[in-house]
This record gives sequence, structure tokens and C-alpha cells, in this order.
Amino acid sequence: MNKIILAILLVLNVNALHAAHKPNVLIILADDLGYGDVQCNNPARGKIKTPNIDNLAAQGMRFTDAHSSSGVCSPSRYALLTGRYHWRTRLQSGIVGMWGEPLIAPNRVTIASLAKQHGYRTGAIGKWHLGWDWPIPVATAPMFKGKPMEDGKPSDAQRDIWQQVFSKTIPGGPTTRGFDSYFGTDVPNWPPYCFIDDNRTVGIPSEFLPLSMLKNHQASNQGPALKDWKLEPILPALEGRAVKFISDATTKPEPFLLYMPLTTPHTPLAVNAQWKGKSGLDNACADLIMETDATVGLVLKALEQSGKANNTLVIFTSDNGFASYVGAKDLEQRGHFPSGPLRGYKTDVYEGGHRIPFIVRYPKVVKPGTVCNQLVHHADVIATLAEILNAKLPANSAEDSFSFMPLLKGVDKPVRENSVSCAASGIPGLRQGDWKLILAPDPKQNKDSKLDVQLYNLAEDIGETKNLAGEQPERVAQMKLLMEKLITDGRSSNGTKQKNDVVVTRYPKPTTALNKKNKATK
Repeated sequence: MNKIILAILLVLNVNALHAAHKPNVLIILADDLGYGDVQCNNPARGKIKTPNIDNLAAQGMRFTDAHSSSGVCSPSRYALLTGRYHWRTRLQSGIVGMWGEPLIAPNRVTIASLAKQHGYRTGAIGKWHLGWDWPIPVATAPMFKGKPMEDGKPSDAQRDIWQQVFSKTIPGGPTTRGFDSYFGTDVPNWPPYCFIDDNRTVGIPSEFLPLSMLKNHQASNQGPALKDWKLEPILPALEGRAVKFISDATTKPEPFLLYMPLTTPHTPLAVNAQWKGKSGLDNACADLIMETDATVGLVLKALEQSGKANNTLVIFTSDNGFASYVGAKDLEQRGHFPSGPLRGYKTDVYEGGHRIPFIVRYPKVVKPGTVCNQLVHHADVIATLAEILNAKLPANSAEDSFSFMPLLKGVDKPVRENSVSCAASGIPGLRQGDWKLILAPDPKQNKDSKLDVQLYNLAEDIGETKNLAGEQPERVAQMKLLMEKLITDGRSSNGTKQKNDVVVTRYPKPTTALNKKNKATK
């Protein structure tokens, strides 16, 4: 009996030792933070102070050629969590709509489910925006999107159905996609205006959000809200939860993975009092960027105080570029260029839409203060995590993910030869080395031009100003064939061919006959 007990204790000790050597993982995803909004990315034309993010870069590796899957958020979040391009799903364009269904399939491997398989405690804190199975009866759906009555109040029937629905658990969210826990507002400028803790609303929304909170880039839709709901406390609440999650980790034997998709600097531009006017640029989003940077600093400080910083992989990035509609032109007149030298902004297929800040700190692996100019993509996070964990990913997962561990170790060679990043409209931009093919005409081109695609050499023309498609038809043809192969193979990484979830839309839009042919392969 004593020998059995000793054997069990030995196994437990070995498992604990293995767990102790696995790195913790902290992923902070800003929302609508442009490449040039981080000062260390844009020292000459960046006027917003981001000392905490800059300091993280000084302690790790800053990537200059990192990309999201899209110029908008839901598709980028999908790719980051799954390692698969969003256009292989139903989301061919746009974002998950209000009260939308889950975009991540229940059986799909995510960074969270992968980590859980290897003994991690996993948490998500912030903006989800990947859909839920909202328990809203079809017949009453209009009561969740309808307008208030003349007095601004919901009808008794609306309050009754809201009470019924928000008293139930909400399936299909983060805790069904690999995360042990979730806390956030789902989409802060959309209903329901309340926090969600795991799979339940915190309180029962019973009022419409006041019209006064739908002005000046605050909320976007009225919808069900908690009584006296305020927008300014959202970011501090997320910060507090993240600090607590990290602090609690000191009492747990297992490593943790914390995914923190911030709600800022996306709208609502609900800047807290101590940050109003701090940027000196007369722009609420600029102030909110500074407040966001401070939140990053406080979360990293909590990590230091926990004693776990030296064994934690930290990734800081953004889901897409800066939203031009919150004052990009005004900021540029004041000397701050949110996209730096890049063309375009959020929603665009141009670099300003999807080339994003990307910083990695990984003590004992990454040399501090280094800069990497190799091509990487949000989708690469899961393959990198798998390599760290010495895990083999299933064939039907992470189809577009390439590990960037060699880059973190200082190897200056490509880890991926191509990548795809799309406009919000779905138009794809295909990278192959320094070359970029956009499968749509340039809206700025001469009306008499017959070019239906764009080709840029980013090594020589980072601002995408000179379309070389007319001069290099052979390269255009070759890259078109590559794009078709990436679609029909169902993957871009090595492995067996996979099926896309839907027929992938081809650009430029094909003829009806060709479209029918494509349906056979997806």
C-alpha cells in the first residue's frame, strides 16, 4: 500500500513539475488600435503617448509585418482563436450581427481548448463578438431590436420577454469554446447593455438605453439595458477582472491562458474623467488610446506582482486598423497618423486596415528590444502555442496557422510564404513575399482603366500607391492561381486537404457558369 501511495505521489509531483515549466499565456487584443497609434511603431508621426505598450516592446519583440484576417473585428477574432481564415466560414464579409449565432463551430480547436488539453486554466475577459445561441424565441425577436415607445420606455410585453430570456443561461459562448470562465460586455456598443459572467447576464436588462448615450460615438443601438447602465466603467471593470484572474493564479498549481480582448479604443468613446484631454489632440479616441495603454500597464504590473512574469508569454496586438470615422483626418492635421505610412484604415483591404501592432514578450526566449520584419498573421498564434506545448494539432484544425517560434528565437527567415487579409466587404488581399494582390480595382484609378485587380510591391511601395498589375500580368496570373489553390485546398498550412464550411466567394465576382463549377469544390 505504501508503495502505491508513493507511486501516486511521484506521478503527481512529476505532473506538477511539468505544469510549472509550461509558460502562462496572456493575449491582450486591443480594438481598432491602428498600426501608427503605438508610438514605437510610428515615432516620427505618432503623437499619442503609449509608454506601457512601448515598454513591452522594449522588453520583447516588435513585429512590423503582422496582420489580422480582416479589416473588422469578428473575422479577425475568429482567425486568432482558431488559426483558420474567417472566409472559410459563413462570414464571407462583415461581422457577426446583433444577436448573431456562434461563428466558431462547437468541435473546432481553439487556443483555449488546446491549452485546456494540456492542463491550463483558461479565461476570456472582454469583448467576445463571435456570437451566442441567444435563447430568443423567433416570434419575439422583434422585441429585442425594436424601438422604445413614445415615452422612451419598453412595453410591458417587451419587459416580460426580456425577463424570461435574460433569466436563462446563454449557450454557445466562450465557456463552450474552451474557456473555463468569461466576463465581459460581448459588444459594448450593442445590447444587451450589461456584463455577462460565464453564460449569464449580470442583472436583467429592463430598460432601453437612453438616446443621449447614442451620440458622439458612444453606443450604436438602443436595445435592452440595465437601469442606469454607464459606459465609462466598462474598461476599468475588465481591468479589475484581469488583475484578479492573474492574482488568483498565484494560488493555483496549473498554468493559465488569459485572452483579454479589450473593448477599446473602439466606440463607445467613453473616456474616464482622468483621461479626458490627456492626449492634447482634442480627440476622444486619442484620449481613449492613452487610457487603453494605462490598462495594459496595470495588467502587466499585476503579472509582475504575481511573480509569474518570467514564465509568461505575452502577446499584445489589435484586431484591425484605426476607425477613420472617429477623427482620423483631424488627427492627421494635428500631426498624428493612425496608420503611420500605410494606406487606408479599418474596413479596408489596404495595409492600414489589417497591418496591426504585434508585440511578443517571452522571457528566456525572446531577446529584449528586437524587431522582426518577417510576415506573420493572427492565425499563427495557435500553431506557435502548439509548438511550445509540443502538441500535435488535428488535421482539421489550425488550417492557416504557422508557428513563429523560430522568429522568437531570432531566426530571420520566413515562417510563412503567403497570407490573406480581407476588407470588410470580403475583397481579399493576397500576400506572397513582398508582393500583394488585391482582387478588385483601385477606387482611385482612372475611370478608363481596364485593370480589375491591383498589384503592389510592398518592399518598395508600402503606401500602395503604384498599381503594377498592368506591368506584371504573369505575376498576377500566378497569384490568382495561388489564391484559388488556398481556397480549394481548404488550408494554407501543410497537411491534408480540408473542406471549407461554405462555397467561398471568388473575387472579382465570377460569371454564373464559373460560380456553378466552384460549388463542386467549395
